Amino acid sequence: MSLIEIGSIEEFDEKTSGNDSPVVVGFFGAFSKVSREAEDSFRKFAAENPDIPCLYVDVTKVRGLHKRYGITGVPTVIGLSGSRVTRKISGKQSPDYYFNAFVKSSTGTSSASGKPAFPPVTVWVSDTCPWCSRVKSYLRKLRVPFREVNVSRNPSEAEALRARTGQIGVPQLQIGGKFVVGFDKPAIDRYLGINSSEE
Repeated sequence: MSLIEIGSIEEFDEKTSGNDSPVVVGFFGAFSKVSREAEDSFRKFAAENPDIPCLYVDVTKVRGLHKRYGITGVPTVIGLSGSRVTRKISGKQSPDYYFNAFVKSSTGTSSASGKPAFPPVTVWVSDTCPWCSRVKSYLRKLRVPFREVNVSRNPSEAEALRARTGQIGVPQLQIGGKFVVGFDKPAIDRYLGINSSEE
């Protein structure tokens, strides 16, 4: 299946309703330079993985659909299983990054290497934190998909994080069931199950 460009909410619902197979949906907008650049990577990912249903949504043409999934900015790519969002990735990413996030993680292995998928990763960040940007860059370099939670935009998330870890500083990461406070590269590598020498 090649990339399907969605023209309306009704068409989107028709393509996704009753679908037991995971679907990857990219939300983009030509008004954003980063979104335009990311669109090329998403189209390449779709072309390289024709067995995966991939839908393209231009938020300026299909208005309001992004709100259904809590999307506040473009580019954002989500994985859908039925009506449930299984993964959400924001920002410009490479085709390989999308592959690791939506193919490798769902099958448990990469068909090319046979290596196990990374455990789920969540990163708590704030708008004014330089170490947060370094953590995200490092994860992207490793092609590790992650969910980003911005505590400066959502104070309730900051409180929930402090209740779980006893720490208020960011970055903090949850890798599988384990927490890492700060940009602790050895701990991150260990919990991801990688060898630092492989970087």
